[in-house]
Amino acid sequence: MADSSVMDQTFHFILTTMVERGVAPHYTEIARAISVPPEEGKKLLHELMGTGIPCWLHPGTDLIASFAPFNNLPTQYRITVGGKQKWFAQCGFETLAACWLFPGETVTIEAPCLDCGESLRVDVRDGAIESAEPGGIFGYIDIPAKDWRKNLPYS
Repeated sequence: MADSSVMDQTFHFILTTMVERGVAPHYTEIARAISVPPEEGKKLLHELMGTGIPCWLHPGTDLIASFAPFNNLPTQYRITVGGKQKWFAQCGFETLAACWLFPGETVTIEAPCLDCGESLRVDVRDGAIESAEPGGIFGYIDIPAKDWRKNLPYS
């Protein structure tokens, strides 16, 4: 296992890249950022994915599919900051967590209700919900939290 400070650098680079660009970096970019050969960057990526944090690779590849709170593939959970919609969240609850990556900014979350298809919108800034449409909306997960790791993409 890699040194914890190198793992921290890897984590930080992936997350800050997703905040800046809206998409995850390739392992060669990770390697360049922390000054290691590409194969070491790939190894670090796989080690990080194996730590139990809510992230995963696209099956059978070395490509980041999801890195909490973001999803690297489009989902129904669209995140807009400063008028730019370039992020997607892993799930409805992770959309709210995304606000901590944009301090002082209003983060707009838009998604269809997965039951009826009605449009939902929540504006959140620094952990406080500024508005929600329709009023009274709430989140629900039909899987106990203890079972989420069994199938993170589904959870």
